[in-house]
Amino acid sequence: MPRSRINANFIDKTFSIVANILLRIIPTTSGEKEAFTYYRDGMSAQSEGNYAEALQNYYEAMRLEIDPYDRSYILYNIGLIHTSNGEHTKALEYYFRALERNPFLPQAFNNMAVICHYDRGEQAIRQGDSEIAEAWFDQAAEYWKRAISLTPGNYIEAQNWLKITRRFG
Repeated sequence: MPRSRINANFIDKTFSIVANILLRIIPTTSGEKEAFTYYRDGMSAQSEGNYAEALQNYYEAMRLEIDPYDRSYILYNIGLIHTSNGEHTKALEYYFRALERNPFLPQAFNNMAVICHYDRGEQAIRQGDSEIAEAWFDQAAEYWKRAISLTPGNYIEAQNWLKITRRFG
């Protein structure tokens, strides 16, 4: 087994152990515990590449979870699955919904920028429509600026692209 997979398994197991301990000691309602259990199971299935199972768990967690902040992470993970499946329109929708509940998710802004740049903008270039491509690149720039403003030390590649294309500022 590759070293990275061993580390991932260790992290998954550690997360599960810590999550189970927290579920027992933190005073929460049974609905909150049940929502978190579905979320945890969704994360586990997602990390194993079982996206259909992960989605079922996330949708069930969404049904039970009432806290907007917690819901934002569920929505973000649903967006990740749609991104992995190449369903970029759906992914963008879930990232937007996550950000409506928690505007401090730089990873959602970054993923939206990646979709706008590499999926939409590059596709427009391949189709010979440079005007549409520039609009997508401008949108990607806006999302990357938001992500960078939340975590200035991250997204170095995006920062370099913004500088090179004179979109920083």
